[in-house]
Amino acid sequence: MKILIFNAGSSSLKFGVFDMAISDSRVFKGEFEHFKNGKCLLHYRVGGEEGEEKERGESLASVEDAIRRVPEILKEFGYDVFDAIGHRVAHGGEKFRDATLLDHNVLQYIESCTSLAPLHNPANLKAIMISSTFWPDIPQVAVFDTAFHHTIPDFAYTYAVPKEWRDKGLRRYGFHGTSHKYVGLRVAQVLNRSITELQIISCHLGNGASICAINHGFSIDTSMGMTPLEGLVMGTRSGDVDPGMFSYLARELGLSTEVVEKQLYSNSGLKALAGSHDFREIESKAAKGDLDAQLAINVCVYRLRKYIGAYTAAMGGVDALVFTGGIGENSAFMRRRICSKFDFLGLYLDEDKNQAVKLKSFDAPQIQSFDSRVKVIVTQTCEQLMIAQEVQYLLKQQKSQLKTKKWHIPVAVSARHVHLSQEAVEALFGKGHQLKKMRSLSQTEGWAAEETVEVIGPKGSFKTVRVLGPTRKQTQIEVSKTDTFTLGVEAPVRPSGKLENTPIIKLRGTVGAIESDGLIIAARHIHMSPEDAAKMGLKDGDYVDVKLGDGERGVSFSNTLIRAKQGYVTEMHIDTDEANAAGIAFRTEGELVMNERQGNADIVTKKNMRLHSLRT
Repeated sequence: MKILIFNAGSSSLKFGVFDMAISDSRVFKGEFEHFKNGKCLLHYRVGGEEGEEKERGESLASVEDAIRRVPEILKEFGYDVFDAIGHRVAHGGEKFRDATLLDHNVLQYIESCTSLAPLHNPANLKAIMISSTFWPDIPQVAVFDTAFHHTIPDFAYTYAVPKEWRDKGLRRYGFHGTSHKYVGLRVAQVLNRSITELQIISCHLGNGASICAINHGFSIDTSMGMTPLEGLVMGTRSGDVDPGMFSYLARELGLSTEVVEKQLYSNSGLKALAGSHDFREIESKAAKGDLDAQLAINVCVYRLRKYIGAYTAAMGGVDALVFTGGIGENSAFMRRRICSKFDFLGLYLDEDKNQAVKLKSFDAPQIQSFDSRVKVIVTQTCEQLMIAQEVQYLLKQQKSQLKTKKWHIPVAVSARHVHLSQEAVEALFGKGHQLKKMRSLSQTEGWAAEETVEVIGPKGSFKTVRVLGPTRKQTQIEVSKTDTFTLGVEAPVRPSGKLENTPIIKLRGTVGAIESDGLIIAARHIHMSPEDAAKMGLKDGDYVDVKLGDGERGVSFSNTLIRAKQGYVTEMHIDTDEANAAGIAFRTEGELVMNERQGNADIVTKKNMRLHSLRT
């Protein structure tokens, strides 16, 4: 499958051709930039990631002119037949959570999001409209910057503003999602671990900059908000400011909202502090004693450290800190300054490794010292490759079994319960005590025990919580989100068995009481026999969406984990909160509607230029 990718910005155009049938898939890479006086530069590379970088001048006055020139450029190098075209689109609002085939309705919705991304969506739309005139019969697909961040929980994306405003779409969306998703998958591959095991902070640092907390494979927070203006100090964008400044500037300087907004987007950030948005120039000026340049760097670094610290706290730890983007990839100076205050996390940089970074292709060197608990990784972001893979996956899904046949999954409601270690059993019920089976469960490896415990939190408790057998190596307490408010303790959403950094709760039995960690809100999941998984084109560790009910009460549960194992009976488990949301009393049936395969994308490695599938 040959895929053409467009990434149109307000002042540049990136494009590439990917041959998904070969390992070194990006067979052509191009970028138009520096538009001035009717001319611009074209940077290009032919022949894969190891091809020679070249540049030449072009007589083009705008990004729109450059888009129209692309077919001629590609034909010049022998690329004029494609199976699909993928477009990077900055803002997909609340509606689009995945790559989407473009049609009239989709285009209208993207246009309606223009006010949320005024510098980006218009350029993205222009590329879509022009390319569709050149290739009217080829599928055109939008891949949204905001899509990866749709897993951010409501308490992280909600602004504390009037409901009427929130109903109009005021919330945090996040951007650079394609970059952060790629970085998360690349890090998992470098560390030879499943992304669902890792806590990653991805720092995309360029003229536009953002940080993302990737917790066990999912974005749970990111620094950009409703628009790409919130968050870090950027090249020309201010990042976080007090919204009260709008009324203050209106009173004191007579500035309109539109003027202030334009200044925050185009004449703020590093440009406002140091007189330039070119970080190489700012570094050079700072080294020569320029106080404005030094202040700009200090402000930028301080903001970065605050976000890294906040996201470490939000996830309850961090396994890897990753740098990408123009500044993140090329500035050893910035990486050193950012990392210098995190000794308390066990993060130690090796300065020789840091200075030696010279990225080529898919390099992803680790630059932490040998005794650092936190890995520090530098990698180029490959947004176009990620977009190409999203496009390929979407088109394959249209032909897959999941799209041609509806699979119906039994759904059961799982109330709060406890799994105990043998040590905990004896502490709660007496030395030598063995759990007594009361009844079987649908999953043959487990059963409901006669024993119950009281689960006690700082605020409240639940009596007679059922214990499930057999015993496990580690005690695990599963509750709903509503239960955590009753108990007065916050619990993470986790797959069963993922108990690192979980809160401590008190359990009381008939003989004694213990304090134990292991309190979680169980991530929704589907137990599945390997035979059923194979029929549906799934495997252990995949993620799917499941639709329950129709009409007004219909609910789609996204990111549902597949747990395939011999002996499992195919059945989806949701907790009482999720059941209430879907209007389910005890049991029902759900429809498998989409295969997400979270954390199972293919990434090219430079070492041997082969496609590898991440372990799940």
